[in-house]
Amino acid sequence: MSALASVATDDHARLRLWLRLLRTTRAIERQLRERLADAFDTTLPRFDVMAALDRAPEGMMMGELSRFLLVSNGNVTGIVERLVSDGLIARGHRDGDRRAAIVRLTPAGRTQFATMAAAHARWIDELLAPIDPATAQDITATLTAFRSQWEKEA
Repeated sequence: MSALASVATDDHARLRLWLRLLRTTRAIERQLRERLADAFDTTLPRFDVMAALDRAPEGMMMGELSRFLLVSNGNVTGIVERLVSDGLIARGHRDGDRRAAIVRLTPAGRTQFATMAAAHARWIDELLAPIDPATAQDITATLTAFRSQWEKEA
């Protein structure tokens, strides 16, 4: 008997749930990547960095940004460098401390992000249209209630 065959039926339900969540997330992410590239000539990581900074108008330290996005500092640095060179993000220093680099959206970055965010919201609504709002709220509540020791509030 295989290890998988010996797993209890309830565990199969959880395994199927995990696989369905993963497959659904990947399918939606693939659509978003394609649509961001086609409509805005940008990438999902660039969108994510801009979204994080939009939520923090006062700006974020690079370390805060990478922790918020759950990626390495190296991943964020390259994206931030390109956004700075495109004039969408400005780099500065917190309280005059040259060691404490902070990044924030520029006015042009805010304008561009607002346009992208509106399209992103429409796309998500379109992609999840088969799920009625009440069911979406129930699923959200269930997933919000699920917490584990390794999961942090985002």
